[in-house]
Amino acid sequence: MKERKIILSEKEMPRKWYNIQADLPNPIQPPLNPQTKKPAGPDDLSAIFPMSLIEQEVSSERWIDIPEEVLEIYSLWRPSPLYRAYSLEKALGTPARIYYKNEGVSPAGSHKPNTAVAQAYYNKEAGVKRLATETGAGQWGSSLALGCNYFGLECTVYMVKVSYHQKPYRKSLMEVWGADVYASPTDKTKSGRDVLAKDPDSLGSLGIAISEAVEDAAGREDTNYSLGSVLNHVMLHQSIIGLECQEQFKLVDDYPDFVIGCCGGGSNFAGISFPFIHDKIRKDKNIRAIGIEPKACPTLTKGAFTYDFGDVAGYTPLLMMYTLGHDFMPNGIHAGGLRYHGESPLVSQLCKDGLIEARAYGQEGVFEAALTFARTEGILPAPETAHAIKGVIDVALECREAVEEKTILFNLSGHGHFDLTAYDDYLAGKVKDVEYPQGLIDQSIASLQKLL
Repeated sequence: MKERKIILSEKEMPRKWYNIQADLPNPIQPPLNPQTKKPAGPDDLSAIFPMSLIEQEVSSERWIDIPEEVLEIYSLWRPSPLYRAYSLEKALGTPARIYYKNEGVSPAGSHKPNTAVAQAYYNKEAGVKRLATETGAGQWGSSLALGCNYFGLECTVYMVKVSYHQKPYRKSLMEVWGADVYASPTDKTKSGRDVLAKDPDSLGSLGIAISEAVEDAAGREDTNYSLGSVLNHVMLHQSIIGLECQEQFKLVDDYPDFVIGCCGGGSNFAGISFPFIHDKIRKDKNIRAIGIEPKACPTLTKGAFTYDFGDVAGYTPLLMMYTLGHDFMPNGIHAGGLRYHGESPLVSQLCKDGLIEARAYGQEGVFEAALTFARTEGILPAPETAHAIKGVIDVALECREAVEEKTILFNLSGHGHFDLTAYDDYLAGKVKDVEYPQGLIDQSIASLQKLL
């Protein structure tokens, strides 16, 4: 019988996170204070983040210790398994070897607890009582609710309204772990009320929900803000994914030629790819890392590399990143976790420097790829993860045409058990491709000129 699952023991779980800032050929530009347009310092961030995370945000130290308390909770599901997708390979008739890291085995069903647990820990250590956050598809919100539950923190989640209604059981899971969940935009914050005044039927966006959560946190002394993607410390915490993969590949004497992940704010793509990009930069490994995004929100493939707010209301520092403009309002596609106007500054810099690539796909092809994976490997992927699978299938078919025995690794960043409504819609023929008009993208990006 073929060896499908490649596992490590708990003792082999990484004890340090990898910080790619130590190895960037070109450092990222600093965040800017939106009022002064000067680099933001600790004082600009301390109102909503604990100093330990601020230090990680700006650190250039290559390896950062994982606290024992965090490792103890990680051990509930880590090391996560790496699988060889033999059945998918056979169905595609490809000579490529396809592996996937299954992050859907976490209690919340995705990769997000890797940073949620860490952030809850550092906030608890700083004496914080409550965390406020946003969530798109609900994977991040449920993960932070889990982390807060373990460390005895209150949790409030502003969930993008379209996903709030599409994925009601994500809301239920957050509430099981003690979180308060609101459909964003709400009437509970000024930023939410401003959006509703302009568009009472707004479907919401991650940018709007971020504004509400930041406003909430900044308005209470007992509350900090927590972000599940984009920021440097989030990419750091997620590096445990790729670090485990490197050790697992040693067990089968293999190594990836391609590393693929879906890309919204960048956390799961960074988590699986950054340790391998380290090898590309420092060990001259010939690796192609590909981030996959939706055509409805094509940040890396059609966005501008410039300073922009991370939220709609302009509460956050200005970040140098690929962006579609903070006023960009994406369509209500089922991959709610990929409906973000910006991108991680670290991922953006790597893309700008040509160290990673990006591709964009429409919904129909993505869901077709998801069904192919579910019918061969038996796992129903989240719609976000299905974007990565579409990229994997295309690369595997390219290998078939070129008759190349390449190794492909991708991050199965979450299961789709709470996304069955999306699959119902696809099977009923209700899911259609959505491509955001270039004219509206140009208009949104043009508005950024006034920021600087």
